[in-house]
Amino acid sequence: MKRLITLAIVVSSLSLGWFWMLYQNAINDSYISDEMGLTVVTVERGQNLNQIISTLDKQGVVDGRWFKWLVRVEGVENQIQAGEYEFSPGLTPVQILDFLIKGKVNQYAITIIEGQTFKEVLRDIQEHPAIEQTLPKQAKMTEYLELLNISERHLEGLLLPETYFFIKNTTDGQMIKRAYRSMQLFINSAWPKRQDKAVISNVYEALTLASIVEKETGVASERRLIAGLFIRRLEIGMKMQTDPTVIYGMGDYYKGDIRFRDLRQDTPYNTYTRHGLPPTPIAMPSKASIEAVLHPVETKSLYFVANGDGSHIFSETLKQHNAAVDKYQRNK
Repeated sequence: MKRLITLAIVVSSLSLGWFWMLYQNAINDSYISDEMGLTVVTVERGQNLNQIISTLDKQGVVDGRWFKWLVRVEGVENQIQAGEYEFSPGLTPVQILDFLIKGKVNQYAITIIEGQTFKEVLRDIQEHPAIEQTLPKQAKMTEYLELLNISERHLEGLLLPETYFFIKNTTDGQMIKRAYRSMQLFINSAWPKRQDKAVISNVYEALTLASIVEKETGVASERRLIAGLFIRRLEIGMKMQTDPTVIYGMGDYYKGDIRFRDLRQDTPYNTYTRHGLPPTPIAMPSKASIEAVLHPVETKSLYFVANGDGSHIFSETLKQHNAAVDKYQRNK
């Protein structure tokens, strides 16, 4: 009898040992081959453990039977997070489970480009395949502000241009609000360090002028000089006379060319017909353009004209400016 009991214990131990060896091999070997490549698996909200394991098994990233044992041995049945995951060749079930319980979901990226208008930013966000559209494609600004619960009069110029990373099914509204908060954090941090200028009395005016600087030059070395030039115009009561504001005011009527009669057509944004800054920014200004407005170059220049290579010729007098226009624009 003792021999039978001893034999049973030995057989049982051998079985457990054999099972444990198979288990260790199963959870530490990769099921994702190089031929399979990157495998995207989505764990939906509300799925139970069996449904999650079934999804992983069907897509070939784990053996469902052994993976269920792994989850239970680790005691993490209720810790798997929903989301879209990207598993690469060589990942073992142990590593995959680590992804799932830490929520290492697949991330996407979108870039708000400096100089874009709100309309262009919203279009790009809504066209991204991983972003869920919840906002109307076309609506009045007041409607967008109400839907987003943002207490501003306009969103133009209030979204910070940079690259944002996000997970699948993030909504367009969430992206807009995130970019808005990023701009608020940046401008409110930069504003107290500014070079004080009476004609730029608040953050909104700074963003408005920065949006003009953004549209007027793509040359980094000119930003502070152009900012200083516009500030000087404002200080002496001279009209800003900047084409990008006219173009913005034309809206859909702008077809790629600005004509002399457009400069005379009065709109709230026509800085040839009206003094001071336009009522809102005209685009999303970059950090560099905002810093240029907050720290402008002191200059006597009042005029500038493109010289054909992307940069500008600056002049202090109208006579000098006209000569530069003749040379670089009229080829005289």
